[in-house]
Amino acid sequence: MPALSLVRQAYSRRAHEYAELFGDAADAAAEDRDLIAAWAARCPGPIIDVGCGPGQWTAYLADLGHDGEGIDPVPEFVAGARRRYPACSFRTGTVADLGRSGATYGGALCWYSLIHLEPAAMPGALAAIRACLVPGGRLLVGFFDGERVERFDHAVTPAYFWPVACLAALVEAAGFRVAQTEQRRDAAASRPHAAIHARTF
Repeated sequence: MPALSLVRQAYSRRAHEYAELFGDAADAAAEDRDLIAAWAARCPGPIIDVGCGPGQWTAYLADLGHDGEGIDPVPEFVAGARRRYPACSFRTGTVADLGRSGATYGGALCWYSLIHLEPAAMPGALAAIRACLVPGGRLLVGFFDGERVERFDHAVTPAYFWPVACLAALVEAAGFRVAQTEQRRDAAASRPHAAIHARTF
């Protein structure tokens, strides 16, 4: 079965549980909220929340005054996000769908939404994200930091660690210029965090 189908099925079975645990941005680390807010303030247009899950970051961005929408391949997530955040826009779709409507967004937030991609699929996903952004559009990717590209048993379905330099090189190869990277290990977190902030040119 294709990897996307496996991920969709795994999250479909646990969508309600996941939403209860992570469905409010207020429960996220303050450092994450601050980083996303500062990044969004520099986006030159509406923001697409890629792999929005329960919709918490889409709603957070809307609360900050940003236009945009959330997209997720799991119908249960989209339905729940619409109920939880009725003032926000959500739709069912995949990363591959993003580039089909042309460059329409000023920012793409991929907050832990690319972690389940097999490494061979990452370049194509980044290219699709690049295609949906206007010139000067911005990308923010959150992911699990690691010494090597390595699969591990995530609580829902297998995911991957990425070294920052390795993923940053793929981001640049997709047509972005990396502006900033971050690495952090929270005391309460079981795995180290990393983020890449980049822009189109």
